[in-house]
Amino acid sequence: MPTPTTASFNVETIETPALGDRSYLVHDGKVALVVDPQRDIDRILDLAERLGARITHIVETHVHNDYVSGGLALARATGALHVHADAEGLAFEHQPVIGGSSFDVGSFQVEVVATPGHTPHHLSYVVRGAGRPPAAFTGGSLLYGTVGRTDLVDGIDPREATRSQYHSVRQLADLLPDGATIHPTHGFGSFCASTQSESESDGSMQTEREVNVALTTDDEDTFVDRILSGLTAHPAYYAHMDPLNRAGAWPIDLSTPAPVDAAELGRRLHRGEWVVDLRGRRLFAADHVRGTINIELNDSFLTYLGWLIPWGIGLTLLAPTSEEITEAQRQLALIGIDRPRGAAAGRPNTWGDDRNNYPVTTFDHLDTYDGTVLDVRRPDERSTGAIDGSVHLPLDELLDSLDELPPGRLLVHCASGFRASIAASLLARAGRDVVLIDDSFDRERQ
Repeated sequence: MPTPTTASFNVETIETPALGDRSYLVHDGKVALVVDPQRDIDRILDLAERLGARITHIVETHVHNDYVSGGLALARATGALHVHADAEGLAFEHQPVIGGSSFDVGSFQVEVVATPGHTPHHLSYVVRGAGRPPAAFTGGSLLYGTVGRTDLVDGIDPREATRSQYHSVRQLADLLPDGATIHPTHGFGSFCASTQSESESDGSMQTEREVNVALTTDDEDTFVDRILSGLTAHPAYYAHMDPLNRAGAWPIDLSTPAPVDAAELGRRLHRGEWVVDLRGRRLFAADHVRGTINIELNDSFLTYLGWLIPWGIGLTLLAPTSEEITEAQRQLALIGIDRPRGAAAGRPNTWGDDRNNYPVTTFDHLDTYDGTVLDVRRPDERSTGAIDGSVHLPLDELLDSLDELPPGRLLVHCASGFRASIAASLLARAGRDVVLIDDSFDRERQ
């Protein structure tokens, strides 16, 4: 049962660390509003059941670029109204709204605010009720200390979109009192965020007035230049999210992938399919099936597998346990990679006899190895410092530029070792002699 309260609504946060996003459930103990649901709607349904709240409304701040929405599936499962911007013109059943409109959900009211910028028809939702300050659900508009990036929609001039973003955030700020709470969808590691703020935010409108780049930069042109100059590469899978969301995503299937034996794994590797080993980077380096790719199952797994994998290619997962395979499968469904072709739980000696390994070192011991240092960080990271004589090739460009790398041994590094481990496995798959530098680049510079 919900905790007794005199406030007309409470906000529950549903985090998705794998994408750096948040969804929200706003409820009064009886009925609930869901904001920007992820595709694994079981988490939301379970939460609503625990709270004793019936989901009556689902609102989307925008047609998402970084994940497949669970809004349509959740609406069909609950009978709730599925709210989108009228201007989107979506083909599936939904409730269209425009900026300036409003509606009630139980004991609280929802005001729709047009906040274009992150996308052309972006909306924010301000929830008001007795007993507490307003709560603003700002999607990819007003983020903590910053704003959402403005270069993700094809056919839209990023400079003009950034101008719209500037005015949208300031409009929201004019609507909200200092005590209002801000609840963005992006900005927790998501590549949908733009430049990072230099100050921390406590999520209140009062603090945002003091730290948010859109509210502390008085000159619009200066703001536009700052946002656009801070944009970095974004994951390649983003290109597939908008079409999937406009079509209306189908329910996910999280049933167990088909088991794959060593002989079939060998055939898939021979065909050039992706066989991804989810183990830790050092375990993989010490012993792995030749031709497999290492992407550790952590909060960055989904972003980088989705960024690098050729879209539509066969994918097989390897991990020590079936639970890890299930977790990877759940994450992959969030970006529309629904059904891995198969999976195998166990150890390398159960996955195949043709095995490989490569050394792992740290920055302190680079002189132990001859070869060229390969830096796979982003250009903005490298601009802050680099190893003398190193070669630079960002991880997201690696597969298209293998022939451009110098011959001989490659000692691969990034900022922490995670991206370098992916790069090292891809290079080993291509037959290169590699050494993984598993170390913090910040520590190397001290």
